[in-house]
Formats: sequence, structure tokens, C-alpha cells
Amino acid sequence: MTLPANAMPATPSPAAPTADMPPAPLVRAQDLARTFDVSPPWLNRVLEGKPKLLLRAVDGVSFDIATGTTLALVGESGCGKSTVARLLVGLYAPTRGSFEFDGQDAHAVFKTPQGHHLRRRIQMIFQDPYASLNPRWKVEAIVGEPLLEHGIVTDPEALRRKVGELLESVGLSALDMLKYPHQFSGGQRQRISIARALATEPEFLVCDEPTSALDVSVQAQVLNIMKRLQRERGLTYLFISHNLAVVRHVSDTVGVMYLGRLVELAPKHTLFDTPRHPYTRMLLDAIPKMHDTGTARTPVQGEVPNPLNPPTGCAFNPRCPHTNERCRTERPVLKDWQGIRIACHAVEESRI
Repeated sequence: MTLPANAMPATPSPAAPTADMPPAPLVRAQDLARTFDVSPPWLNRVLEGKPKLLLRAVDGVSFDIATGTTLALVGESGCGKSTVARLLVGLYAPTRGSFEFDGQDAHAVFKTPQGHHLRRRIQMIFQDPYASLNPRWKVEAIVGEPLLEHGIVTDPEALRRKVGELLESVGLSALDMLKYPHQFSGGQRQRISIARALATEPEFLVCDEPTSALDVSVQAQVLNIMKRLQRERGLTYLFISHNLAVVRHVSDTVGVMYLGRLVELAPKHTLFDTPRHPYTRMLLDAIPKMHDTGTARTPVQGEVPNPLNPPTGCAFNPRCPHTNERCRTERPVLKDWQGIRIACHAVEESRI
């Protein structure tokens, strides 16, 4: 059948997700990067003849997080995990790349009036509960502030009732809203932080080492609360930690970062049972194991290079036992390989 000259063919509507086509991820980072200028003042550079100093804290990170699941980022201190967290909540703007949330460019939306609504859907739990809570405010004001800021609750009586419900959801009493942060233990303060993050009923929570400042027994309590809330509310987590035991408990997928880049991204069981990247193996070998009592642990070899002057080629090559000339000259790219994503020449060439 021919169309009239003035008619346009209908644009096909996008296909709905099927069994063969999984739904789009809630969170998608594409080539995300952030560079900081850490140069001395201009006059010092002119007088001393020094060049600019650029710190590539995050250098091309890409990952997806499906709704209701947890991606954990692990790595040594200074590898860029917390910078990724701040990029995803809009505290930093990316130098390069993009962050899509529910199919829209989040950083573009953050700059518009609609960004206020998007921030309701994305919240963050900070690392240190001693520093992230205002010591001059009562708990009622701390947890109630997001409710007032976003206009969710304005009536004082309804606000107190809502704050009480939030506190009870994290295992505290509604009467605790009358206290100040210094009257709580570290684990209780972190529960207050979680209650504050839940106030706007977000879909995505960025958790920047939320248990690292807590005792082990208290860590377990907080992690169990977070797992329960995820089941009840369908929350999606980005969980940042350097504690692999914690990561094994909470994650669905694990990304291993080294010097600002992802070197391995795999399902949790795959990564812990059959680690591929030499750096991942090094981290896992350093964990004490109950059945290996009396066996010497393998220490993590060497130190992280200076991020202001990273090695050429693979950033891990000075510490890697499988390094060859290609590793020293050519930087590996994160590629799909046997159901995981990995950036390693040695794995690609079956040298491991």
C-alpha cells in the first residue's frame, strides 16, 4: 500500500520489556569521570615554573544497577569510591560521562526546577554518623528537615507523627525524637541517618561506607536493618565499602575499583568464588579464613601509586605478578568476558 504524498509513516512506539529484553536499569553510569585541579596557586606556579596538577579521582567508570538490587564498590582507600558516590547524588558534577536515573540524564535535571523532585528519589547515607548529624538539633528536626524542605509534611503534629514512624522503622523509639545526637551511640546515630535518608521515600540510596565507623556487632544490626528496608520498600543501593565481609553480606553485584577505574565487575558469588583480576585475588587472599587457621595470609603487596603520577599502561602493573610488556604500555579496557566485565590483559590472554 502506498502512502499519500502528504502523509508521514507512523513512528513505531518503543518495545515493551519482554522475557528476552530485560527492563532498563534504574541507575546507569556511562564513562563517568571527575578530575580535580590540585595545582598550587597561579603565582607560585609562575615563580617556581611548575605545571598544573590534575587529579583523576574517577576515570571512566561504567555500571548499571537494576531496581531493587545492590551494587557494591570495593577497593583500597583513595581509589575513587566516595567520589563516585558524590557524583551520583549531584554533590559533584562529572568532568566527563553521564549518569542516567530512570532513563533521564540526572545531572541535566539537577540544574532545572525539576531537580528538586529528582533529589527526593535519590538520597545518601554518609560514612561518619558523628559528623553527619547537626549536634545542635534535636532528632525531630534532623529527620524532619527533608520532609519540610520538600513540602511532604507541613503540619507540626503530622510532622512529629511521621518522624516517629521513621524512627520506629529503623529500630528506635518515637520518644527519641526529643533527644540530641550526643545522647546516642554510634550505631543509633547511623540509624538516625538512615531514617533521615528514608524521609523522602527515595528509590535509590547511595551508602558511603555506612558501617565503617561502627563496632562489628553494631555493623550487623545496621546491615540487617538496611536489608529489611530493601525488601519492604524495593530500594536500590549503591553500597561503598572496603570491608569484603560486609560486601558479601549485602551485595548482588560487586565492582572492584583501582586508582579511579573499575577493574572487575561481576555477580557476588562469581567474584568471591572465582576472582579473575589479580587485584581482586590479592584483596580476597588477605581475608582471614576460619578453615585456614594457622596458615599464613597473603599480604596485599606494594602500595597504591601516586594518583597524580599514575603508571603507564595498566595502573596495577607495578604490583602485579603477571605483568608483561603489554601491561606496562597499554591500558586495559573493561570488557565482557565469560559473564563478567574485566580490565586485564593477563586474563584476556589466558596467562592467569
